[in-house]
Amino acid sequence: MKLDEIRLGVNIDHVATVRNARGTNYPDPLKAAKIVKEAGGNGITAHLREDRRHILDKDIINLKKYNSLPLNLEMAVTDEMQKIALDVIPNAICLVPEKREERTTEGGLDVCNNITRLRSFLEPIKDKSIRVSLFIEPVEKQIDAANTIGADIIELHTGYFCNLYERNDKDYVEVLKVLEKAASYAHNLGLEVHAGHGLTTESVGLVSKIPEMKELNIGHAIISDSIFMGLRGAVQLMKQKINDARFLRIQE
Repeated sequence: MKLDEIRLGVNIDHVATVRNARGTNYPDPLKAAKIVKEAGGNGITAHLREDRRHILDKDIINLKKYNSLPLNLEMAVTDEMQKIALDVIPNAICLVPEKREERTTEGGLDVCNNITRLRSFLEPIKDKSIRVSLFIEPVEKQIDAANTIGADIIELHTGYFCNLYERNDKDYVEVLKVLEKAASYAHNLGLEVHAGHGLTTESVGLVSKIPEMKELNIGHAIISDSIFMGLRGAVQLMKQKINDARFLRIQE
């Protein structure tokens, strides 16, 4: 398989978290998006949560209107979010499960048990030529269900892998194999394969070596690193780690 450069989508949710902590107008997620582009990022991801704990409606409107990178709108399966997506027309949506009490998204969307609901939910969105991604676990039955309802993309949940890797638990090797198998399976069905959640500059290399991987969406680690090296430097470092791993994979 010919390996292309993996796209880096930068999740800017926590720029808004810092802003909202003081109720100010700064730091501005739109300004962050512009820096991401200058640093070589390929897209902007923003999760408009139902509780609006970080990204706000005005951010999504501004990111669509004034940001030149593709906008990936992460959202729950609700009528409110469907209407927002249809009004804003982002480049893509990524459906994720959402619970008010969680600190961050805790797992993949259960597509298998919601096929009828999801197919109906997505119909008007697909009619607007918005690309559809589903954030799911690396499980074949979930991938099959995503394909059945007409998703364009699956985003594999890497949180479990990253947690093991960060703890230096060798079980991460087996979980990585599961991710690799899932990526190959989805690719063979004609789905585009993305991944995200919990990836850092330390763990991203292993996922970058998966041949079918087309895009990684990373936020918390980049924003965290930006405290010490600036956002431009943090994006450039992540891109370097991804490309270095990809290049080494080509040479193997």
